[in-house]
Amino acid sequence: MTHPLTCDAVVIGAGMTGAACALFAARAGLDVTVVDRGPVGGGTTGAGEGNILVSDKEPGPELDLALLSTRLWGELAEEFGQFIQYEAKGGVVVATSPGGLTALERLAVEQRAAGVVAEPVDGDALYGLEPHLAPGLPGAVHYPQDSQVMPALAAAHLLRAAGARLLTDRTVTDVLRTPDGSVLGVRTDRGDIHAPALVNAAGTWGGEIAALAEAHLPVLPRRGFVLVTEPLPRMVHHKVYAADYVADVASDSAALQTSPVVEGTAAGPVLIGASRERVGFDRSFSLPVLRALAAGATRLFPFLAGVRALRSYVGFRPYLPDHLPAIGPDPRVPGLFHACGHEGAGIGLSTGTGHLIAQALTAKTPDLDLTPFRPDRFAEEAA
Repeated sequence: MTHPLTCDAVVIGAGMTGAACALFAARAGLDVTVVDRGPVGGGTTGAGEGNILVSDKEPGPELDLALLSTRLWGELAEEFGQFIQYEAKGGVVVATSPGGLTALERLAVEQRAAGVVAEPVDGDALYGLEPHLAPGLPGAVHYPQDSQVMPALAAAHLLRAAGARLLTDRTVTDVLRTPDGSVLGVRTDRGDIHAPALVNAAGTWGGEIAALAEAHLPVLPRRGFVLVTEPLPRMVHHKVYAADYVADVASDSAALQTSPVVEGTAAGPVLIGASRERVGFDRSFSLPVLRALAAGATRLFPFLAGVRALRSYVGFRPYLPDHLPAIGPDPRVPGLFHACGHEGAGIGLSTGTGHLIAQALTAKTPDLDLTPFRPDRFAEEAA
């Protein structure tokens, strides 16, 4: 007879958020098992650019989480060095019109009041930061706190540092519960795991995991493409994007939206985004989307018109209707915790999320108020 594994907490999801939850929970003294139906970083994490941003967030709960996460990423970067390819490159948000610059500077004032370093840059100084930008741009805001990691690599290193038991290629098929409804563990296609706490870090599939525990969490996939160029000398020094990217991130529209986002990498290729659309889990190649990305990128950096795109890839951001993740205990199911729904900010917000989850698991007062992230804040859909 096969006996079930036992531990203090099961984390479902071996992406960046699950890895961070495992690390901080283990460092809080818990015995952790991480389960994933695929490999480490095989979902949204593996399709991400690795951005750690404060620049694209308005003051409020998400920005508070981003500032906490940015600090924790800096500490992990000191610990892991170049193993996670952490690069404190900073971000430059570019206005393409005088009216856009006014709105961008207004946002920067509000962000500074919340603790963000946001430095206005006039047209002349802008080209000192990014010499290859299109001529005639009126100005920008520089965000030196923005940074980047290599996401799949970072997830692997955080899991290794956690010392957690890692079970990949294992599908969770049910959430086990006691007679009073509390979490008892999970059932997988290769055996049961018993634990009094379950962390749902399943990303785009977080709603399915919640449903196994009879809890409603309306996570939806939001598709995005990235273009990857041939390796180049470093010609884009920051993460650079047009100011309308912020509005696209906050949009509720299911229709296709594209806004130019361009960044160089230490390895040489330039990454070009960003697109957003809700089309379910359709991974079909879309030439119109890639053309729109290329056109937007060349408007910002004309030299890219002569550069070859070597490949593209597609991923799905875990979207929740109010654009805030679900973080913390689920009052409907004792022992169930959620850490999902971060949309396109999951890499950046993962460390703060993991830290807060570890505090919740160990009954400590969290560093941030978890009320805005309550998993039960969404009304149950009518049957």
